[in-house]
Amino acid sequence: MSPNLESPLKSQVPALLLRRLFGAGARRDDAAAAKQHQMPMPMPTPRPSPSPPPAGRRRVFVQTESGCVLGMDLDRGDNAHTVKRRLQLALNVPTGGTSLTFGDRVLENDLSSVRHDSPLLLTRNSIHRSCSTPCLCPVSKDFEQKDSSGLVEILGSSSTSVRRLVDDVATGIRGGLDPVPVDSGLGGSYYFRDLGGDRVAIVKPTDEEPFAPNNPKGFTGRALGQPGLKKSVRVGETGFREVAAYLLDHENFANVPATALVKITHSVFNINRPMNNGGAPAHDHKQQTTSKIASFQQFIAHDFDASDHGTSSFPVAAVHRIGILDIRIFNTDRHGGNVLVRKLDGGTGRFGCQTELFPIDHGLCLPENLEDPYFEWIHWAQASIPFSEEELEYIRNLDPVRDATMLRRELPMIREACLRVLILCTIFLKEAATFGLCLAEIGEMMTREFRGMEEEPSKLELVCMDARKKVAEWEPFSPDVEQGEDMGFQFSMDALGGYSDVIRSPRFHCSGMKGSSFRNPLTKLVESMNEDNDDDEDRKEFSMHSSHHRIPSAELNPPSVYRTTSLNGSAVNRSADEQLPSSMCFVRLSDMSAEEWQVFVEKFQELLNEALDECKAAGAQRMKQRLGTSCKF
Repeated sequence: MSPNLESPLKSQVPALLLRRLFGAGARRDDAAAAKQHQMPMPMPTPRPSPSPPPAGRRRVFVQTESGCVLGMDLDRGDNAHTVKRRLQLALNVPTGGTSLTFGDRVLENDLSSVRHDSPLLLTRNSIHRSCSTPCLCPVSKDFEQKDSSGLVEILGSSSTSVRRLVDDVATGIRGGLDPVPVDSGLGGSYYFRDLGGDRVAIVKPTDEEPFAPNNPKGFTGRALGQPGLKKSVRVGETGFREVAAYLLDHENFANVPATALVKITHSVFNINRPMNNGGAPAHDHKQQTTSKIASFQQFIAHDFDASDHGTSSFPVAAVHRIGILDIRIFNTDRHGGNVLVRKLDGGTGRFGCQTELFPIDHGLCLPENLEDPYFEWIHWAQASIPFSEEELEYIRNLDPVRDATMLRRELPMIREACLRVLILCTIFLKEAATFGLCLAEIGEMMTREFRGMEEEPSKLELVCMDARKKVAEWEPFSPDVEQGEDMGFQFSMDALGGYSDVIRSPRFHCSGMKGSSFRNPLTKLVESMNEDNDDDEDRKEFSMHSSHHRIPSAELNPPSVYRTTSLNGSAVNRSADEQLPSSMCFVRLSDMSAEEWQVFVEKFQELLNEALDECKAAGAQRMKQRLGTSCKF
């Protein structure tokens, strides 16, 4: 006799198994669903700040490299194998030959370093595969019973304003107000509305970024964790950089809108499906509920952006504050389109002016290595005005070590290489401002120049390269160690297409330039044309003054739990710069050990004085030409 597949026992076994695997959240959802059938849903009220989980219990959000997301509760005895088992059961994804990663770390048996509300990434150990791997997103009808997450959940801590925005968005979703897809940009983004129909937040899913698997505009081809639009910013990692910029904007100095990292569920999000003939992935037009990890930012009502209007009306203080933030976070994408402008008719803004500026789109800041930044404000006259005393006081109070510690606490998935860039650029800003350089001069020192068909390293990179040279002299290279490290890392670029294999020592080399005829960049900075005897006295005076700003090297290293652990045969934890041919990487920060990093920072601060002195002398004449005689603000 055939078994009765509809018997109560048969139907209850999967539910019981899921409840045991995913915790009490599924039971709460079942009870809520039963209650919903008995009585109408009341009008939602703002929820209080989430209470901490019981001791030893944490909630995490696991994302596959194709974009699928699952929230689950971890007990003290759970390990990576347990997480993979739950993921395979809930999403029907293969977990063989995969690694569970958390920023720089590969998680194995010990999950003690994973904090509550942390996003984890499941990646494949072998990169020898096609980039057209289909997104295995859940399509089962009872998926919501497997994931007990709410409509919008904040990953990590958040401010009161962000929690209020999340409540407004969740209320709007329950009220039937669908988000509005944004047509502009290369990635997928959506305007979410409150119950009144007003746009209150813009959401950018990490798996819909440029090159990400579910990009809705055709820019696909790579998995999460691989090099992205900028080779030192990986696909799927722009979201937490948006949050980092907001957290680093102390006291809302630069006016960055409130931002958080969230897990959000809606049917509007895009899912790409592979074509039967092996062509480009097609959009899934079937409306299905999908969970995504995304950046969640307050929507700013504005009249235009800086690319649509002349810049002469912009407040000097507003331009300076945006520039100070961009320098600290090494923003590689500050163009006029991501500076919003609001006209204040009949009133005055923060600085007594008729316009107010809001910097947005910080997903390409804090790269893993120094690249060529882009600062649109370099060409604005306001950037050539000296800093005010209030701005200098703000810069003096910046503490790069404290900022790095804060980001490790609030964004534990952030990579240590990004924090090194933050520390280096903050030190550079503090020293340059103390020396008397204006915003434009500081930005020019960070920007590369093109001579002929070649790209020259910036003055900041030249100082870093000299510092690395001194580190090499301090600790001689070991050929045996280098050879062993090289043999342990072989990364095929077949999956990325058009790129050749690159196998290099993780230690510093000055090679990798575009073209073999490029000259060795390890040269001293160009000597000043206006040297005189007064320069030496000024340099001595500045050296004495700037010595008070030196960062103790012992404070620069993170706790041991945050240091990178590599996986043999895998490129998961290699810097993005190592995964793509580094045609224009002049200096790397990610490959130094903790001891080398300490020595590097010390040498960098010693060499920086000379470079700033030369820049100040050479820039005096350029400043007169830049400002002219009729520039007034």
